[in-house]
Amino acid sequence: MIGPYLERLNRLRIILASASARRKEILEQIGLKFDVVPSAFEENLDKSSFKEPQDYALRNSELKAKQVAESVDAFDLIIACDTIVTCRGSIYEKPKDPSVAIQMLKDLSGSTSEVHSGLTFVTVDSNGSRNFTSFTESTTVEFCELSEEVITTYVRTGEPLDKAGAYGIQGHAACLVKSINGDFYNVVGFPLNHFCRQLSDVIQQGKMKL
Repeated sequence: MIGPYLERLNRLRIILASASARRKEILEQIGLKFDVVPSAFEENLDKSSFKEPQDYALRNSELKAKQVAESVDAFDLIIACDTIVTCRGSIYEKPKDPSVAIQMLKDLSGSTSEVHSGLTFVTVDSNGSRNFTSFTESTTVEFCELSEEVITTYVRTGEPLDKAGAYGIQGHAACLVKSINGDFYNVVGFPLNHFCRQLSDVIQQGKMKL
């Protein structure tokens, strides 16, 4: 979808507003060139003030994008994303320590959960106007029944500690997940297909100068 535009995109200043190694790898695999400028936005929104959990993730992404857009001198495209996991009405972000990771995985064990990403990107058109585009993507994940030994062994690898929901489906946790319904890359942390479709639409609508 963005293949026809890739050469021209790579002449521009594109910023990924995230320190996530997974998001960086996902965008690099489609050939996109960009700078990494992690957002300084402090993620302290009141979750209870949002009607739907995906609205919370979306607002986080919007504020991350806004903070970076206001802090850099010039850009053509800023990409910001926030990913959360929900199960039985609870929101799971990155665990603060191994004990929290263990509890998260106990909650997810044998259950069906949702991975929600909010993604916002900012483009600049031929008039110099900034355009914000935001969307959400959701993927359903079903976990196997996990014994306490399996959970503690996994947490000891250190892999869960920097990941929403305390697991990385692209890593050791691949053998813990029974099935998914939706975008695999969304579970990793970046809804790649939806992003490419939205960016292509924005370019075609003239909301981004190439």
